[in-house]
Amino acid sequence: MSDGPIKDDNLVLREANPAAGSFAATEAPAIPLGAADGLDRHARRDLLREEREIALQFHGGRTWVYAALTWTCFLAWLAMFPLVAMEVISGWWLVPAFLYSTFCCAYGFIPSHEAMHSNIYPRGHKLHWVNELTGAVATIPIAMGFGIARLTHMEHHAHTNHAEFDPDFTDGAPSSWQAILKTWWNRQPGVEGSVWRYKKLVAEMGTPAAKRAVLETSILQLAMMATFFGFAWSGYAIEIALVWWLPRQIGLSWIRYWLSWAPHHPQQRGRYHNTRIFRTPLGHWLSMGMQFHLIHHLYPGIPNHRTKPAYFAMKDVLRRQGVDVTAH
Repeated sequence: MSDGPIKDDNLVLREANPAAGSFAATEAPAIPLGAADGLDRHARRDLLREEREIALQFHGGRTWVYAALTWTCFLAWLAMFPLVAMEVISGWWLVPAFLYSTFCCAYGFIPSHEAMHSNIYPRGHKLHWVNELTGAVATIPIAMGFGIARLTHMEHHAHTNHAEFDPDFTDGAPSSWQAILKTWWNRQPGVEGSVWRYKKLVAEMGTPAAKRAVLETSILQLAMMATFFGFAWSGYAIEIALVWWLPRQIGLSWIRYWLSWAPHHPQQRGRYHNTRIFRTPLGHWLSMGMQFHLIHHLYPGIPNHRTKPAYFAMKDVLRRQGVDVTAH
């Protein structure tokens, strides 16, 4: 079952339907009434109950590993600054440094994502502060404040694939190659892409949390730019470009492709259709575990490393709910 903190049953139920407080409120059909399969209101309720019982088995686990890996990777990433200044990292050593930094930028978002949902240590747990600090540290290599990342991600969950309200909707593209190009294009000044929508969304919130999130990101980005400028001025412009600037750009594109485009293409709406089960030649871990992202949207409390076994455990239930399970 679980060897770590899990969320209570009511919270798991609300994940199935954020507006719900009981099963009576969760009976919105997975597919339209009158569909050819003949599922009625009671059949859908029973399927949802079966689905939820399976999901409960995969909440929790060894989520402390996310925090341990984050801090280990971050400290090594941070140590490269003095190592470059002392010219310990130079010449061909820049190649492994570049690869490592790119990994930190891309995959650091995974523990941050878990922290956004308080999956490392939930609210009320005595170590919840570790959850928050891990989330904040994990996004530093991409110069994105944890507050903005969490606020916009929650809006994505609330309005998945909504053309106006989903902050990630602009990542949509008809093909994978166009999606890769868009991950870069959407970050350009003046383009109404993901960066523009994130800023607009947080500004429109106007809450103390939103204002604090903007301030945190501003400080982080100014500090990073000052550090980059100082190193470049001191003669390490190539090192800065290879070890920190380019990895950030690649990492951001990797994140947006796998977390935003791949699991949500072709941007349909509906509880069982706003994400998809897909297969990629890169495999489960190189795709950041996103092949089974549907599980995350159904039950955000299931940590990333357990979405795959959770999917196979509830595959038959999902099939009966109308989910396309032919990819796996």
